[in-house]
Amino acid sequence: MTLELSGVVPLATIDDARAADVLADGLVAGGLPVLEVALRNQFGMAAIERIAARGDVLVGAGTVLDREQLQRALDAGAAFVVAPGLDEEIVEAALAAGVPVLPGVMTPSDIQRGIRLGLDQLKLFPVGVAGGLALLNALAPVFPGVSFMPSGGVSAANLGEYLAHPAVFAASGSWIAAPARISAGAEAVAQAAREAVALQAETDLGAKR
Repeated sequence: MTLELSGVVPLATIDDARAADVLADGLVAGGLPVLEVALRNQFGMAAIERIAARGDVLVGAGTVLDREQLQRALDAGAAFVVAPGLDEEIVEAALAAGVPVLPGVMTPSDIQRGIRLGLDQLKLFPVGVAGGLALLNALAPVFPGVSFMPSGGVSAANLGEYLAHPAVFAASGSWIAAPARISAGAEAVAQAAREAVALQAETDLGAKR
């Protein structure tokens, strides 16, 4: 199942309703209406539900660790699922529910397991400590039918390099949705989103698909 995500996927750990609203408003205004909400605190599910109810942001659940958490995220309105590792139960349950899933991989063995499960898009995590572009360059020729979403170490400074890589379909990072930016207001989020969208356009990501 192919997931049609924008080239840049903001990642956020949201602490309260105000932050959810500010972030969603900013992403929409900035032309980047997509968000992965990390389920790393007690407000994560409520944030997914609140943002999904708006109808103007494609919101997914991140840091999904088990099937119960997956089901709760789907019930809250998550449109896609992201996991830090490759758990066959999570992948199979998401696919059975008709929801795109991006499990995290780091090694060739992980990727082969993902392929066996029918996936051709995978999250490469944590890319920053695993070799960055050098890792992508090593893996891409071995798995030409697979494309990756680098995550964990992607920033405004290196976003362009990742998006320009032919094996990358999206890149995930938390700088757009950083707590300090959310505290500064929706326009601060929107400006960071606009910069990311402009960089994405410069890399001509769409031509690779």
